[in-house]
Amino acid sequence: MSQDLFSLKGKIALVTGASSGIGACIALGLAKAGARVVVAARRKDRLQDLVSDIEKQDGQALAVQMDVRDKDSIRAAFDLAEQTFGTVDVLVNNAGVADAKNFTKVDDESLDFVMGTNFNGVWNVAQETAKRLIAAKKPGSIINIASVLGLVVAPGQTAYCASKGAVIQLTRSMALDLMKNKIRVNAIAPGWFKTEMNEEYFDSPAGLDYISRMPARRLGQVQELLGPIVMLAGEAGSFVNGSVISVDGAISATTIH
Repeated sequence: MSQDLFSLKGKIALVTGASSGIGACIALGLAKAGARVVVAARRKDRLQDLVSDIEKQDGQALAVQMDVRDKDSIRAAFDLAEQTFGTVDVLVNNAGVADAKNFTKVDDESLDFVMGTNFNGVWNVAQETAKRLIAAKKPGSIINIASVLGLVVAPGQTAYCASKGAVIQLTRSMALDLMKNKIRVNAIAPGWFKTEMNEEYFDSPAGLDYISRMPARRLGQVQELLGPIVMLAGEAGSFVNGSVISVDGAISATTIH
């Protein structure tokens, strides 16, 4: 085992939902750890600043257009990644959406929107990654970004909770199916981090009151996700498989969800 357990030198990582927030931070962190990074999002133009930031820190990055609900889009993105860098051996399945509604108010369109990205999208990109790794006879690491709301529940989030709970069970099952191919599969379950999806709420009086009742009395900083992700991506996590790591300031250990 290498002395530098947290180096990702030689790794080729792909991050979905990389155009902002958590995804962009993860991509930068993987690049700093030495990986060549493929950043993916539905709008490729939103990725150019991220690629420039990675290159400014002497990293290598490639922007690809990808809709995780569209298998043709996924295949085309992986083809370009392979032509540029080689076979992707680290996947961070980060793309996700939310549509907060009471269970009785969730219509088919809303359910398809949430499940189509949060579950089907994770499935689609992970399956493409695994098939290509197996064909290349190459080991790899798949990291699915779940949520604390895949472990606990909150009112008005039925579709989101269901989608993230499904991702957690998918992760565990994939780990068993892919172990023989030396592909590890784990999940990160973030707690509350301020992103474009929730910043309006967390800046409101109700959101600030909620933060004051959290065990940590604060939101997470996106950089605090990098340690577990870099560990899972590389040699430091070589015997971690089928696990779900909560990064939530103990929120899942309380009744405040």
